[in-house]
Amino acid sequence: MASAEQKKSYQVVKQFKGVNTKANRTAIEEDEFSWLENAMPVGYANLKITPTYTNTGVTFSHTVIAMFAVNLNLNDYLLAFESDGSCEYVNIGSLSKGNVAPAGTFSTTGNINVSQWKNTEALILDPYKGYFTWDATNLISVGSVSVIGLTNQGSGYSSAPLVTISAPNNANGIQATGVATITTGAGTLISTNITNIGSGYTSVPSVSVSGGGGSGATISASIQSGNVVALTITNPGSGYTSAPTITIAAPPSGTTATANGVVDTGLVTSVVLTNAGTGYNSAPTITFSGGGGSGASAVAGYTTFATGTVYVLVNTGGTGYASAPTVGFSGGGGSGAAATAIISGGIVTEIVMTNPGSGYTSAPTVTLTGGGYTNAATVTAYVNSTTNVGISSFSGRVWIAQGRTVFYSAAGSYSDFITVSAGSVAISDSTLHGNIQQLLSANNFLYIFGDDSINVFSDVRVTSTGSTIFTNTNVSASVGTKLPYAIFPYFRSVLFMNNYGVYALVGSTTSKISDPLDGIFTNIDFTRPVYAGQVLINNILCAAFNFYYTGGAGVSSSNRYIQAVFFEKKWFFTSVVNNLDFIVSAPIGGKVALFGTDGTNLYQLYNDTTSGINSYVQTALMSMKDNIRTKQALKIAVEATLLENATLSVTVDSEQGSSPAYTLSNIVTWYNIYNTTIFWKNNVSTVIGWSGGTGYTLYKTDASQYGKYLGQTIQSSNPGFVINGFEFEHELRVRF
Repeated sequence: MASAEQKKSYQVVKQFKGVNTKANRTAIEEDEFSWLENAMPVGYANLKITPTYTNTGVTFSHTVIAMFAVNLNLNDYLLAFESDGSCEYVNIGSLSKGNVAPAGTFSTTGNINVSQWKNTEALILDPYKGYFTWDATNLISVGSVSVIGLTNQGSGYSSAPLVTISAPNNANGIQATGVATITTGAGTLISTNITNIGSGYTSVPSVSVSGGGGSGATISASIQSGNVVALTITNPGSGYTSAPTITIAAPPSGTTATANGVVDTGLVTSVVLTNAGTGYNSAPTITFSGGGGSGASAVAGYTTFATGTVYVLVNTGGTGYASAPTVGFSGGGGSGAAATAIISGGIVTEIVMTNPGSGYTSAPTVTLTGGGYTNAATVTAYVNSTTNVGISSFSGRVWIAQGRTVFYSAAGSYSDFITVSAGSVAISDSTLHGNIQQLLSANNFLYIFGDDSINVFSDVRVTSTGSTIFTNTNVSASVGTKLPYAIFPYFRSVLFMNNYGVYALVGSTTSKISDPLDGIFTNIDFTRPVYAGQVLINNILCAAFNFYYTGGAGVSSSNRYIQAVFFEKKWFFTSVVNNLDFIVSAPIGGKVALFGTDGTNLYQLYNDTTSGINSYVQTALMSMKDNIRTKQALKIAVEATLLENATLSVTVDSEQGSSPAYTLSNIVTWYNIYNTTIFWKNNVSTVIGWSGGTGYTLYKTDASQYGKYLGQTIQSSNPGFVINGFEFEHELRVRF
């Protein structure tokens, strides 16, 4: 009878979980792997080699720095933004390529975001150059009319004149429209102007209105620090043909405040935009016609999300302006800023930017000259220096993130950020420590990602006055991401990667799902972009994260891009293309595919089941159900199901190191412990081998390795086979 040290023991592993890099190879479960590359643990006894890539034959003209997928008019496109500031499209169905924009159109930093409006417009947000749309034919820079300021109200209008706004610079843009409003018949008091704030007021004075040919107007006053600071019309009255006299009661001591009134009889009082238009890169011309009057004139400003632009706010309107002052700009490092001052009742009420300029790195000095004022108005210029970071369509609007602010378009419009249902919201909560990093529309929510927080907008609706309201809820105050392209919906959850893990957001609960990958995060180069997306592999919907790995494990010790792939609580790695900079999901025939590029060529990933791919499978180091004794390996075997003849390179591993590689072929050959082939010969000295082929194969060999723990590392370049199990024969040796 053999002694305990000579008794042969066996271990068979057929249950396959995913990779586990968190623990030492000797400490992970026996059905886990210390590394799995290009091998997918589909299920019990089913470790399947992943398909490789197909080269689509598309070559980009310049190095790709960002890539996105959109569907326009039921055609799927990839948009490739390139290192010279150009953009090319690829029609996925036909694999035809074309130009979206010439060189210099977009920034070359690569921090571009793309969404889509219905299936008619691709929404492109450049971090510095602003907002663009592409309808599969025309690229349009979204500059919309933002404000119309009346420079002359005219006179004699008995009906509202026709307002004509000139066409946009871009021939494919949408022309803005507007309507004028006037007050006809008996005049009403429309505004008051304080000409002297007075002093010494200890209580609110009474205000009386007299003269002007009308009646019924009433006004209330507000005081602050002894001065009259505001007058509010509580009843505009009627029948005024000229400005009435406004009398403010005197204070107990000090100086009496004074004011005058403005009436509107036959005057154009405002222009309301009915369509803000798109494609405006300069201020349009406003003309009035008809209405029975004359003399009305106006200037328009336009809005853009480009950085380095200027806007001006009025601090104090001054008094006594007989005409609009001239607005001038100097300094700030940019050029082109121009504006027109608007006055009403001798006060500067607003500054309309007829050209916001470009390239400003600091606020220019703005001056107002002329106008014959009594007291000068004061204004301040500001520069839009905050980059654009996210764009998404949600609840019938387009949402754009800039700094800590989210702008939203008017209901039903992708370009109108001006009219009553458009607006913006600044997130002031302390949970957002820095700026917004990305927006994502999914699962009936708009997700707002910060670097360590997540908010959701929901329940978007319009009030009876036309304003948009919605609910803003913080769902994570400690976890977010700075990786804007590593966020995507996956089933009913949202997956995202940050510098220390991969998380799933389900409802309002954020859970880490990447504990098994903890060992590799210190070896990821986060200075390079991380892209992510969904893909069907072996008919299973998986989530894939593409990043630059510097850890040296797997099929190559070189620094390289790899993909961490997740499904059914399991992880494995792939490396189907060298230097795969960017990946993006896109549907083909109703199935989710994954495309990628090395910067020059376009590939469809996991698409070719017949070409060779380098696979690397490294099991746990197993105690063989005895944590005390040392083991002597005698034989190993790998069970596999083959689609064609396949060759494996296998080493027997222990905590001490690895054996020489055994080359195993399904042309069955035996090896001795010295890795020397043992030939079988017939009676005429011809070498005999058992022929292999497709179907089930048992790869086996004598083996030699010594240690407390034993495992295998299997490498192959053959495609499509399935590993069904790992087998070990060993003898127990000494304790400790």
